[in-house]
This record gives sequence, C-alpha cells and structure tokens, in this order.
Amino acid sequence: MIDEILQKQLSAALSEQFKVKIHINEAKSVHGGDINKTFRIATNEGYYFLKLNNAARYPDMFAQEFAGLEELRSVQALHVPKPLAYGSLNGTSYLVMEFMTKGQAVPDFWDNFAAGLARQHRVTNKHFGYAIPNYIGSLKQYNTPYSSWAVFYAFNRLIPLIKMAYDKQIVEKGMVQQVEALCRQLPQLFPAEPPALLHGDLWSGNFIVGANGKASIFDPAVYFGHREMDLAMTRLFGGFDTRFYYAYHNAYPLAPGWQQRIGVCQLYPLLVHMLLFGGNYYNSIKEVLQSY
Repeated sequence: MIDEILQKQLSAALSEQFKVKIHINEAKSVHGGDINKTFRIATNEGYYFLKLNNAARYPDMFAQEFAGLEELRSVQALHVPKPLAYGSLNGTSYLVMEFMTKGQAVPDFWDNFAAGLARQHRVTNKHFGYAIPNYIGSLKQYNTPYSSWAVFYAFNRLIPLIKMAYDKQIVEKGMVQQVEALCRQLPQLFPAEPPALLHGDLWSGNFIVGANGKASIFDPAVYFGHREMDLAMTRLFGGFDTRFYYAYHNAYPLAPGWQQRIGVCQLYPLLVHMLLFGGNYYNSIKEVLQSY
C-alpha cells in the first residue's frame, strides 16, 4: 500500500495532468527491481504502473526515465510502455506509466525481438552520448558527446566508475591502472561503427512477453553508443535464447571479432553492479581485465 495522504495527492496530480478525474482505488505492491518501490494502481480509468522514490536523493531520475522511454517509443522498433506522468509530492518522486499485461510468447518471439532491436540500433546520431545525463540503476550515467566510441567509453563509462570504486576502497590501485591500460587499447579493439540508439540496460529483467506475445522493453538507460554494448548486456545474466542472437546477426550483422569484445563491453555493467551490490563482481571484472 501507499500512504493515504500520498495517494490522495497523487490522485489530484494525475487528475490535473490527465485532465480527467482520477481516483486511485487500490495500490498493490509489485516486483519492479531493487531501486524503486513499484505498484499496480487500480483507478477509475484503468490500471497504471507506479514507481516511487526519494525525491531528494534522486531529484531527476524519473524525468530522465520518462525521456528515455519516449526516445525508444519514438522509433517504433519494439514495444515500450507509454510514460504518462512524473513529478514529486512531499519528498517522494513518482513516475506513472502504462501497465503491461503479460502474455504467452508467439512462436517467432525471439526472431521478432532481435529484428526489433536491430531496427532500433539502426537509429543513429552525430555523436556517441546523449543530450542529458541519466541513470543506470541508481548511479548517474554521464553522456558527454564524443565522436569516438573509444573516447566516450573510456571517459564516460570505465574511468569514472573504476575511480569511484577506488575511492570507496572496493578496488586497489592496480585495478585502476589495468582499466586505464585497457582504455588505451580501445581504439584498436572496436571497429568504426555509427552511434546506435541503445536501451543501455538490456538484461532479462528489463523485458517481458507482452499481451500480444511479443517483447516489451522498459527501465532503459538510453544513450547512443556501440550496439555491441546492448548485446553483451543480454549475455551477462542469461535469459535470452540462442535464436535471438542468430536472428540479430541476420538482421544487422556484427563486425568480425565481436566475440572477443563481449568481455570489454560487459566491463561497464559489471562495474555498475559492483558499486551497487558489493564486491561479488570483483572477480568477474578481474577476469575481464586479465584477458586484455
């Protein structure tokens, strides 16, 4: 349940935003990750999905998630839940979006999913990066634009996080130096490709089989980056069928050597998880660094 006062305030805020009287009849807690409190709210206008968090701690998180969802929806490559409203009330920030009903996968689910992701990745931009910083989990994600993927990945992703880990005494100086050495190799490791519109946090917990039997993606950390980042993320925790990768490669073939770059692409989410959830990811990071 959500606080009764907050519920009334939220009803009023949604009524004003939607230009129709909204009454929240029920707020049922649902699983929605480790960062936010999440609910299915039943209203006189139907069901919605609600996220709540601390407005002082994450003042712009939901504004940026709203923008990221809109960005992905605009390309019409995969289904993305429609964001409806965001704001803050008495120190609590909220995001309201379309509630997605789960369904049964169609026979060609993985082929459809892969083809949609390939279409999304063909959406490009002049630079690697994004118009605004956003979040991956609860960590700030900086998106300063660069024309070089290697420079972007080094200075917006790997170096800031390994230095943060060092400052928190999670890693030793030697690992920082290893990451810095890897960053000097990045121009030789990655072939030139145009910036691709990325989901940014595409693991199995951030998609569901929608009511139409096809993939719906959510909880993005959007930016324009190297498309192998999304694909490496799908491999980090499993949950994606082998057919997905064959279908993606048929739709938008990867450059030679992509298999050897999986580890370096996974280094960023591994650093994120080490910072958010503790040192259990340390050994995985160490193994990646020893490979280069």
